[in-house]
Amino acid sequence: MKARLKRLQRHLQHGLIERDTPIRLTLLAMLCGEHLLLIGPPGTAKSELARRLRRVFRGGQYFERLLTKFSVPEELFGPLSIKALEEDRYERLTASYLPSASIAFIDEIFKANSAILNALLTLLNEREFDNGAQRVKTPLAAVIGASNELPEDDELDALYDRFLLRYEIGPVSDEGFHQLLQLDDAPAPVLDEADLLCADDLSAVQAAATQLPLAEDVYYLLGGLRDFLRERHITVSDRRWRKIVKLLQVAAWSNGQSQVQVWDCWLLQYCLWQQPKQRATILHWYQSHLGTDAVVNPERLKRLIGVWRETLEKERNNKRHLGNEKGERLYVDHQGQLTTLSGREYSAADNGEPLYLAPPDQTDRSNAGQGYRCEELQEQFFDDHYQQCHVDGKWVRISEYTANPDNRLMRHESFSPHTEPVRYSESHIHERVMATQDLLDAIANFKQVLGRKLETIAADVTDHLWLDPGFAVPAQENLRDSLTVIEALEVQIRELQEGFRQLPRQ
Repeated sequence: MKARLKRLQRHLQHGLIERDTPIRLTLLAMLCGEHLLLIGPPGTAKSELARRLRRVFRGGQYFERLLTKFSVPEELFGPLSIKALEEDRYERLTASYLPSASIAFIDEIFKANSAILNALLTLLNEREFDNGAQRVKTPLAAVIGASNELPEDDELDALYDRFLLRYEIGPVSDEGFHQLLQLDDAPAPVLDEADLLCADDLSAVQAAATQLPLAEDVYYLLGGLRDFLRERHITVSDRRWRKIVKLLQVAAWSNGQSQVQVWDCWLLQYCLWQQPKQRATILHWYQSHLGTDAVVNPERLKRLIGVWRETLEKERNNKRHLGNEKGERLYVDHQGQLTTLSGREYSAADNGEPLYLAPPDQTDRSNAGQGYRCEELQEQFFDDHYQQCHVDGKWVRISEYTANPDNRLMRHESFSPHTEPVRYSESHIHERVMATQDLLDAIANFKQVLGRKLETIAADVTDHLWLDPGFAVPAQENLRDSLTVIEALEVQIRELQEGFRQLPRQ
């Protein structure tokens, strides 16, 4: 199937400049039974892509229509049957119209009005069409929708959501312009009839692809991307996520893979944006998370290292308060002697000169904790002639006042606890060491996996059916960057592990 699809891609790309990616998306959309929206100005080959897709599909009808705001349902779904009306039945003649088509191109699709919208939504999503009293199955494989601009009316949101794949298409670049001018109108080589796809082929591919598992790092990447989009208020419905998984399975299966790999998720940039400018943001996030998984994730490792570093410092600094033979806690006093007292009160002084409290009638006797020297006390609170102050109903001389120990400013000194470092059990230290070792083992295994990816990524991406070969270069750079970051974090984890090994032991 892969070789067959490669031949179809080459046929579809013949004579087009800088249209490889939309060609791939067009073919992939049909292969997985989804729809593609092309946003861009006129003259950028939007309709040509759909017409070329028609050439590689065997046995089905092709339908094409340009909508205007005046379009009526008959233009898409067929005229009413006069014969049915005569028999009191409201039915349309759908032959050669959208309900009978396998491949369709609808230009200016967001011009669809409310008279068209409901039937179109049902047809796109359920592949069914309400024709009179009957709901009939349709053979629709894929619709290529086109528009010069995004929808602005809220009632078109549901229609917009029906397109799983979205691509902003622009004019040929300056680099490709010279080549564009040299194009001739030579027809594409004739395809081998055996290479053409039919409805049975599409059904077989989709059925086989559903059995394809997703690699563990794909689950992790999708979960992280969902959180990233939610933070940026980019809404993606559960239904859309389910469709994305099926698209990835089809892409991987048709590429000959045994499981969906992270490389396949390159396609997500064309499935998740609401505004074209968001595509680059999604791609940047994806590329920066290629070298990570649920365990070995730089952000997670940094958080773990931070927690472990705090734990190690705490355990290094843990002290045990020692006591005497009576069980009383011991402290080291101001003279360096052991005591059971936790502190002491002492008379405050300023350069050897005692400090005093103000008289009791003062609101703040301590002078904000600074106290008063004798000279300051006399100057502020005692009369100059008699050197007396009225205290508790009587006159007191300053000599009596300063002689009373209750009037001294006292300070408190806390003694340091008498401690020794906490000693840890062998089992405690072993638990800490093994916790870091488990992560180091995971990192070692991850580095091996990353190394193998670096060896094969160029071939994997270049030969991939659905990826831009140019993606291999930034992918390699991001993997190498991830490896460098992981190795630096690995060094820090080893240092922490050694720190835990050196903790005091019992």
